Amino acid sequence: MFHNPLFAIDFYKVDHRRQYPAGTTEIYSNFTPRYVKECHSLLPDFDNKVVVFGIQAFIHDLMANWEAGFFERDKSVVIAVYKGLIERALGIDDFDCSHIEELHDLGYLPIRIKAIEEGMRVPIGVPVLTIVNTHPEFFWLTNYLETIISASLWKPMTSATIAFEFKRLLTKYAIKTGADLDFVDYQAHDFSFRGMSGLEDASLSGAAHLTSFKGTDCVSAIELLYNHYDGFKEAVIGTSVPATEHSVMCCGGSDGEFDTIKRLITEVYPEGIISIVCDSYDFWRTLTEYLPKLKDEINARNGKVVVRPDSGDPVAIISGDGSKSPHDPAYRGALQCLWDEFGGSINAAGYKVLNPKVGLIYGDAITVERASLILEKMEKMGFCSSNIIFGVGSYTYQYVTRDTFGFAMKATSAVINSKRVAIWKDPKTADGSKKSARGLLYVEWDYECAKFKLYDNVTEATEIAGELTTVFVDGQLCNLTNLGKIRENLDLELEMLLE
Repeated sequence: MFHNPLFAIDFYKVDHRRQYPAGTTEIYSNFTPRYVKECHSLLPDFDNKVVVFGIQAFIHDLMANWEAGFFERDKSVVIAVYKGLIERALGIDDFDCSHIEELHDLGYLPIRIKAIEEGMRVPIGVPVLTIVNTHPEFFWLTNYLETIISASLWKPMTSATIAFEFKRLLTKYAIKTGADLDFVDYQAHDFSFRGMSGLEDASLSGAAHLTSFKGTDCVSAIELLYNHYDGFKEAVIGTSVPATEHSVMCCGGSDGEFDTIKRLITEVYPEGIISIVCDSYDFWRTLTEYLPKLKDEINARNGKVVVRPDSGDPVAIISGDGSKSPHDPAYRGALQCLWDEFGGSINAAGYKVLNPKVGLIYGDAITVERASLILEKMEKMGFCSSNIIFGVGSYTYQYVTRDTFGFAMKATSAVINSKRVAIWKDPKTADGSKKSARGLLYVEWDYECAKFKLYDNVTEATEIAGELTTVFVDGQLCNLTNLGKIRENLDLELEMLLE
């Protein structure tokens, strides 16, 4: 479904064209993560850098919506619809739409977007993109697009940043406990779709998850990466395994749960991985009675039975609550119970690795902070980090806002009566976090500090260069990237952090 792009705005954008000074011919703006709010509790090791992601997908959609919803439509119809809505909403007569007609006659969006390469991480305060009009009469268009730019980009960048922080955490513990580093790519599995704000939100956030991982239950995220980032060139975009839900496990009633599990692992899935949700009635009974009764069948399978608890305190469920008798399964926790029943081996680093016929996944209310607590307890218990997979859901990917990293688009330069003017904001009533850059912007890679650095109020000749590269100009997408390159960039970032 295509949206009318003229209406993808906050209402006040409608008449800003007349509010700019007479003689204005250019507005130059940037989109920047400006600050963090309580991120260090959300992301324990966060180093104030945000992952750049989603720009190419956004531009694809921007172009498609403007083509189908504006340029390819009859001009008289477009103007009648626009004029009618604006006049009714504002209660005015004969709203001037000549600038909209002129844009339709032009036939493309006269703007230039420059951006940091996707998959790179930018420090807070460094712009991820700039945007400017390329035709003087369409100076109003730059910030007319602010609303849709902000709404479309803050979420995928926030989700990609959170995914990277999961990857950093899991890699750290994999190295500590001797786990296979290749397994980390699948150790955080996206469970978020059902808790997101619709298909588009879920797809963008799910695609962002897949910049750092390859495990997902969000099928539409794979489609997005296939369509917008040449995902078909990757050996694996995203993957999953057969898994049950409570409707399946409950159809046989509580008395039939054992038979349901047996049928699943011996008849429906006699080989391969099968994930079974085990908390429909009594998780501890399933873990310590039903599965041990099926031990011979489980060990004989050519595959793995993955146990999925789905309720309770994840830290206590996985690693034990320590509040009862040591003989109580809740005291020991799911991981120790599986070890006690099915055994395993000790890896080269001296940590316990479960019998490969069984596994454990937890996907309820998992955050980076909780995952960190679980991994810390596992390490103290002597377990390798690879014994657990985390299902990362909407509790993490939806429990954020645009203000999590303070994303905002602000104008910093204008041309008025042929003179370039630096513009900025610095409200005294704020804490300094809303102070904007000024003038034209230049971003360079500082090799000594190994990070991007912003210089503002630069000359036009300087602004042309730097790490902000043109990705869209006058209706054309350019300097395309792909999923493989994005993942490669993030892998290099991770390597630098772990050196």
